[in-house]
Amino acid sequence: MNNFLFVSAENDAIANCKAGGMADVVRDVPRHIAENDDTVHVVVPSYGRLHHEGQMISLLQFPLRGTEYFAELYKVRGKKEIKGIHHYVIHHPEIQAGDIAHIYHNDPKEPFFNDSIKYFIFCTAVAQAIKNGAFGDLDIVHLHDWHTSLLLFLREYHPEFKALQDIRTVYSIHNLAIQGIRPFQDNYASVRNWFPNIAFQEEVLRDKRYPDCINLMAVGIRFADSVHTVSPSYKEDVMKPSSPPEFIGGESLEEDLQKADKEGRLVGILNGCNYANINVAEKGQLLKNILKAIFPWLQEESKKYKADFLAHTGEKVFSWMENPPKFVVSSVARLTEQKFYFFKRSPEAFHHLLTSLQRVNGIFVLLGTGAPEYEELFREISYERENFLFINGQSEEVIDSIYLESDLYFMPSLFEPCGISQMLAMRNGHPCLVHHTGGLKDTVHHMKTGFSFDGPNYDAKISNMLEAFDDVINLFVEDRKTFRAIARRAGKERFTWKDSVNKYYTQLYDLPLALPIVKDVTKEVSKVS
Repeated sequence: MNNFLFVSAENDAIANCKAGGMADVVRDVPRHIAENDDTVHVVVPSYGRLHHEGQMISLLQFPLRGTEYFAELYKVRGKKEIKGIHHYVIHHPEIQAGDIAHIYHNDPKEPFFNDSIKYFIFCTAVAQAIKNGAFGDLDIVHLHDWHTSLLLFLREYHPEFKALQDIRTVYSIHNLAIQGIRPFQDNYASVRNWFPNIAFQEEVLRDKRYPDCINLMAVGIRFADSVHTVSPSYKEDVMKPSSPPEFIGGESLEEDLQKADKEGRLVGILNGCNYANINVAEKGQLLKNILKAIFPWLQEESKKYKADFLAHTGEKVFSWMENPPKFVVSSVARLTEQKFYFFKRSPEAFHHLLTSLQRVNGIFVLLGTGAPEYEELFREISYERENFLFINGQSEEVIDSIYLESDLYFMPSLFEPCGISQMLAMRNGHPCLVHHTGGLKDTVHHMKTGFSFDGPNYDAKISNMLEAFDDVINLFVEDRKTFRAIARRAGKERFTWKDSVNKYYTQLYDLPLALPIVKDVTKEVSKVS
């Protein structure tokens, strides 16, 4: 039996610890590892709140900033109790909740300032917990994104944590564009401030664009025993240099990734999708569920500034309830440059899509929150266009209804490491229109299970996106049989975690797969007789 430790900033297997798709991965992969009769420990920061209902099991003492730090390790309850899986959080007063999903800080003036502090403390506490044997004798440590890569720095340079070198450590890249870049020195949130007595090699750690800074994403790539991208096509993308906005690739780390690939350390494995225990909204309730979400939001003090817009949205929903749309296009995403750059730069293109939808009495439903400039853009368009419903909030019930009732799911991501939304839409038998990039290449196949667009430059991409959208509308109107066949094939696609985790074992963990449990058929027969 193997013993795993997952270290992450997010974990959707416990309540209120999700900001993005990484939390889904950290929730789902351990469940499939546990099915192999292996044991998984999952540890995340407490963010000052997740430890309240937990059981403190260890007080951790470790050196930081030239003094002794103390942190508390708590065992916490998962949303589901699953044999072989144990959930933990680490609490320290300086590991604070941010403004993004009560997890990450948004530091536009000095990026990663607050986040680096809390993850410096978190990673050192985890290293001490491993050293103390809090998780038992570990076979695999699996790190997720830059927030956890400092464990590899500690393994490499810290004399207190040399024992970590005996444990195979793998590193998953969920979003290469967010790299955790901080100064080496002369800053409170710098490496030398937090580790003043550790001798390390700056040239091995530095960011190639900012030579006075450490790049924590690069640390993960350079020091891990195995490096993992969350789709095969994203692996190919990130080994090429970026040329934004036409192409987002390695983001200055392509040479590191090429080196890892030559060394046999870089692996692309597609994320899976959950096809069991699905929350299914009642069909035909999309517009009602939007209204049900809006009214409570109107009473929240934090949303007073957008009360007028919420009331405006509710009024539009009422009008569509009287004249139900014949075609629903949807998107569910955090409002960021990655997800909606094309619309921010070319809002006229979005207006074109809405005009095309008018031909079929169609609406575009967008649910999301995020960057203020993107929220403002979509609120403005919503005031202007009757067939655009911008749901500027978060509601699981509305999201379930969107995935259940959309005729077309639209995902024009500038880049996409893997993507889960397209899988969720396809799971319900709805085709997607996607930008031909990253994991979207691996999951949506043009005119077979969905639709895609691309182009050699920005203008070509926009032109092809509009043409592809119009082609979808025309297909829906003029060749419903073909449209439905594409939808059926989308619904039959399966991107299972079982297949992905099997590849984790052989390609990432360098472990044999557990033998399947074979029932004694003769005993079963004798019972029946």
